Amino acid sequence: MAQQETNAQTEVAGSGGAEAGGNFPPFDSSTFGSQLLWLAITFGLLYYLMSKVALPRIANILEVRRDRIASDLGEAERLKKETDEAIASYEQSLGEARQKAHGIAQTARDEAKAALEAKHAEVEADIAKQLADAEEKISAVKAAAMGEVEGIAQSTTEAILEQIMGSGVASKDVAEAVAAAKAN
Repeated sequence: MAQQETNAQTEVAGSGGAEAGGNFPPFDSSTFGSQLLWLAITFGLLYYLMSKVALPRIANILEVRRDRIASDLGEAERLKKETDEAIASYEQSLGEARQKAHGIAQTARDEAKAALEAKHAEVEADIAKQLADAEEKISAVKAAAMGEVEGIAQSTTEAILEQIMGSGVASKDVAEAVAAAKAN
C-alpha cells in the first residue's frame, strides 16, 4: 500500500512536471501577434462602448446632479432671503406693537390719573362744602349760644344772688351788671 501511494504521488508529480515543461500560452512568443490584435480589438471596442454609451450617461447624470444642486442652492438662498425678510418684518412688527402697547398703557395711566384727579377735586369740593356748612351751623349755634349766654348769665346770677342774699334782686340791675361784665 505504501508503494501505491508513492506511485500516485509520482504520477501526479510526473504529469504536472511534463506539462510544466511547455510554455505558458500568454508568454508564448509565437502567440504574441494574435494576442496583441485581440487586445487592440477588445480595447477599441471597450473604448467605443465607454465613450458612446457609458460616459455620456455618467456625464448626463453628473450634469443633472450639478443642476439639481445649483437649483437647490438657489432655492435655499431664496428661502434664506425670505426668512431674513420675515424676521425683519417680525422684528419691526414687534417693535411697533411694543410702542403701541406702551402708548396704550400711557394713555390708560393718563386717563386714570385724570379721573382720579377729577374725583379728588370733586371729593375736596364736597368736603369744602360740608366744612362750610358745618362752619355755618357752628356759627349759627355759637351765635344762638352767645345770644342765650346773656339770658343764662342773667338767670344764673339772679339765682345765685337769691341763694346768697335770700331775697330777689331786680332783674334790671342784674341785666346791667351782666352787660358791664360782657363789655370788659
